[in-house]
Amino acid sequence: MKPEIFIQENIITIGQLLKKIGLIQTGGGAKFYLEKNKVLINNKKPEGRNSKVKNGDLLTINSNIYIVKKEQDI
Repeated sequence: MKPEIFIQENIITIGQLLKKIGLIQTGGGAKFYLEKNKVLINNKKPEGRNSKVKNGDLLTINSNIYIVKKEQDI
């Protein structure tokens, strides 16, 4: 079973997601992070920090693989 990353929105940018999980501190850091690390969304390299991530996507960060899930409304 792959570790899960939960998002509240239906769609989030890769920059917002990297910030949410604590890999970067600012949105501007996303561009640098994407250049220096292996990040894939559904086995495809994101085109930039505004690439979209949605529920069910497979996210690879370096050698770690995660599944993105939407938090269920309470």
